[in-house]
Amino acid sequence: MTMGSGASASSVVVPRNFRLLEELERGEKGVGDGTVSYGMDDGDDIFMRSWTGTIIGPLNSVHEGRIYQLKLLCDKDYPDKPPTVRFHSRINLTCVDPDTGLVEGSKLAVLSDWQREYTMEHILTQLKKEMAAPHNRKLLQPPEGTFFFLAHDDQGN
Repeated sequence: MTMGSGASASSVVVPRNFRLLEELERGEKGVGDGTVSYGMDDGDDIFMRSWTGTIIGPLNSVHEGRIYQLKLLCDKDYPDKPPTVRFHSRINLTCVDPDTGLVEGSKLAVLSDWQREYTMEHILTQLKKEMAAPHNRKLLQPPEGTFFFLAHDDQGN
């Protein structure tokens, strides 16, 4: 598809749903080394809001071998604003609220310094790096297989 003669690639804003379809395709193909993955929660959601992510804990940390499940909620302002990210699996990280599993945007650079070009893959990759960071890699963790209680479902109901 060719844009008008004066348009440059940097001035084209990809519509939200096209962007999410690109992310879905990439997530379904697998990302990087396979320790991070993501996809839609509900294939019937035409607004593509509710997503699920998985992170396999990094080597040489208390997270090694653990599989963490997350929920990502891409509101109508995504990708101009970051999604809401919440761990479903219990985890002890300095950027995660210990009662709710919510990733605190002010404590994770990829969320606090959000740019439209960032993706859910960026977020999951940064969270995996955060698990391996010196201040998190040895933190005592909740028992494997325990989950945060979600007071409401991630569909906004």
